[in-house]
Amino acid sequence: MPYYVFRITQPTRLLKNLELQDTCETYKEAREIARNFRMRQEPGDQAEYKLIHAASQLEAEERLQEHREKPILMEWEK
Repeated sequence: MPYYVFRITQPTRLLKNLELQDTCETYKEAREIARNFRMRQEPGDQAEYKLIHAASQLEAEERLQEHREKPILMEWEK
């Protein structure tokens, strides 16, 4: 399964725009590409660069669009 690197912008709380930047076969290569995008990012740019491991680009986009709740921190984890 390949790794996909996406540029994610979120103009509203409910809407995410996903732009595929690159596809890689190894995690190390995908991680380096994502890091390079983050380092070259302009100071005012609010976009995020994420990599995801999925069977297809469609699956990767669906997983990135999912709304996940933040984990609840227990008292001893603070």
